[in-house]
Amino acid sequence: MLKALDTYQKGIYYILIGLLAIIIGFSVIELAILTIQGLFYQSALRLENHEIIGVFGLFLLVLIGLELMETIRAYVEDHRVHVEVIMLVAIIAVARKIIILESEEANEFSLIGIGFVIIALACGYYLIKKARNTDKETITEPCLQK
Repeated sequence: MLKALDTYQKGIYYILIGLLAIIIGFSVIELAILTIQGLFYQSALRLENHEIIGVFGLFLLVLIGLELMETIRAYVEDHRVHVEVIMLVAIIAVARKIIILESEEANEFSLIGIGFVIIALACGYYLIKKARNTDKETITEPCLQK
């Protein structure tokens, strides 16, 4: 019964990876089309500010998709959630939100909230990296003493 459940879960993960790959592929195509249209058809070799912001937002969205695909792949292979990758996805998502944030939409409280989220994510990522480095040093120290 457990083997059947494990097979079912792996099938779902592979379906998710496939769907995410399709979405990322179409997003890359859309990004290329928007860039080509912006450079050659709308204005001669120049993108407007709002177009550049849109292209950067879509670019970061593709990166988020790739990182999510990496997270699912790592879970399928190792049966472990890689918290570092999830933290990086969150940091990229917040960076994307900041880039596409319109100045008219931003009020003081939303900017303060985004600032706290950035600080929390950066501190969390730092602590995770520091804990991982400490674990590696603990594991390799006895080998050095021989």
